[in-house]
Amino acid sequence: MSDEGTAAVQRTRNRWGEGERLRGEILDGAGRVLSELGGGDGLTIRGVARVVGIAPASIYQHFADREALVRGLIAHEFDRLRDLMRAADEAVDAGDAVGRLRARLHAYCAFAVDNPGHYRLMLGNGAERPAPDRPPAGPLVDVIDTLRVAFERCAEAGHALRVPADRAAVMVFVGAHGRVALLHSNPGEQHARAVTPFVDEFVDLLFV
Repeated sequence: MSDEGTAAVQRTRNRWGEGERLRGEILDGAGRVLSELGGGDGLTIRGVARVVGIAPASIYQHFADREALVRGLIAHEFDRLRDLMRAADEAVDAGDAVGRLRARLHAYCAFAVDNPGHYRLMLGNGAERPAPDRPPAGPLVDVIDTLRVAFERCAEAGHALRVPADRAAVMVFVGAHGRVALLHSNPGEQHARAVTPFVDEFVDLLFV
């Protein structure tokens, strides 16, 4: 899609001191462009500027280049995903450890299904290994770690696990990601509702 094909909006200039709000608007605009494109390859400074209703030069005040904008967008979307997972967890009774785990996973899957372009970009850039002898790090690793904590809560509540909590977190993430990837790779598939039941069944297998 060309930049000209993305609808522009009119926007009033931010008052002095509102630069952080503009940064947020830029990231939100980049997210909308990404949704239309279905992937990050066509994301441009000019296209995002058009959606936000500002000059490209205004974006360069916050992001040095397209690569910096993409990094900022990835961090922004991971923050959004973590917030959704946390809110889903907190909406379940505090005493229902397994229910809270399921709620986190359901929120993760819903985000992945509803935002395929964001999800592909995030999964492709969410983890890195700082050095050969160091474990992977990054926002994706942080998301998986929240699942580890959720599994630990389950074990503490008396729900025995077949494998250690950190292993269970990786396994259920791989299962959820694989099921979502199958959905994304088959545009004709109309079984988005089957994703969460699959994940629930996978979770059941991890408990004794």
